[in-house]
Amino acid sequence: MSIGKASVRDAEVEGRRVLVRADLNVPLEQGPGGAEVGDDTRIRASLPTIRSLLERGASVVLVSHLGRPKGADPELSMAPVAARLGELLGAEVPLAPGVVGDDVEAAAERLQPGQVLLLENSRFEPGETEDDPELAAGLARLAELYVNDAFGAAHRAHATTRGVASLLPSCAGLLLEREVEELTRVRDHPEPPLVVVLGGAKVTDKIGVIERFLGSADEIVIGGAMCFSFFKAEGRDTGESLLDEDSVEAARELLPRAERAKARLHLPEDLVLGREFSAETEVQELNGVDVPEGWMGLDIGFNTAVNYAKLIGAAGTVLWNGPMGAFELEPFAAGTRAVAEAVAAAPGHTVVGGGDSAAAMARFGLAGRVDWLSTGGGASLELLEGAELPGVEALTDA
Repeated sequence: MSIGKASVRDAEVEGRRVLVRADLNVPLEQGPGGAEVGDDTRIRASLPTIRSLLERGASVVLVSHLGRPKGADPELSMAPVAARLGELLGAEVPLAPGVVGDDVEAAAERLQPGQVLLLENSRFEPGETEDDPELAAGLARLAELYVNDAFGAAHRAHATTRGVASLLPSCAGLLLEREVEELTRVRDHPEPPLVVVLGGAKVTDKIGVIERFLGSADEIVIGGAMCFSFFKAEGRDTGESLLDEDSVEAARELLPRAERAKARLHLPEDLVLGREFSAETEVQELNGVDVPEGWMGLDIGFNTAVNYAKLIGAAGTVLWNGPMGAFELEPFAAGTRAVAEAVAAAPGHTVVGGGDSAAAMARFGLAGRVDWLSTGGGASLELLEGAELPGVEALTDA
């Protein structure tokens, strides 16, 4: 399936300097020698495009954001990312002294074919999130070709995603290309029956996805704290459960529409409760969904997990975004584990999106057993809703 945009696989890159927008927004943690990368999943996901360019004789200038700095924050420097990237590539990856400017241009010009330079955190520049034309022009001076491989940032109209793409010949990286292909396939051409599994905290975060799939999915199953917005809308007791009040009205409007829709909307029938959000808390299994006062729902119950697993096992296509409960706390991990195992064993085409779902697959040792594990959060949701992504639309048409 073509995404309708020029692809890096077809680009002439030998002897050329290529600016690659990657998604290297990784968690950092303190190590013995200072800050280091805590999870390199996103760095590894960027390697195929980087290696393809290097093997074909290009030099690569990498740019990414990291966190949400307010100005140049040394604690959010890309230095740990450069170190980890160098380890994975087996060659030093120097860190540029900034994002744009004379010193950065000089560092880029010194690159030889097969070498990589990583720019400093793009959000150190205030013009990044404003899609500032001057910043985009400064980035364009660093290379002869632009490749967007940062699907996780493709829903942002920023200088490094949209602005620079209009100033250089541009194309999609291998990761971005595959992300768009996989998610578009689920949205527009799924093998039936399509089962959509949604979790997380807020209905408002997923309302566009629910609305999109009410008319095309066969089953939509709901877990995580977002179920309490539906229960509250039905007039049920939610106890001390995490409840997004802004989502209750959205849930109330969705329920009658779901009764008339093609898709069947499934809510939990039983829950696992805790007194507080802790692995050491008192735990109670609830045969029902009315949460008593003083308790909070922290996982779907056994019967719900069994039923959801059956639906997933019979699916031709499965889309999963969002955990079923507080899986990071062992007493409340069973629901998410059951769904993860069902998705991993499903005979149909399986796509998992969202950072928490990906983390759950990794925690349970199942990350390699799905057809596609998406790196995108908000970008995945927007694409699934049917929105155009600025970072994709800005690329040169195929």
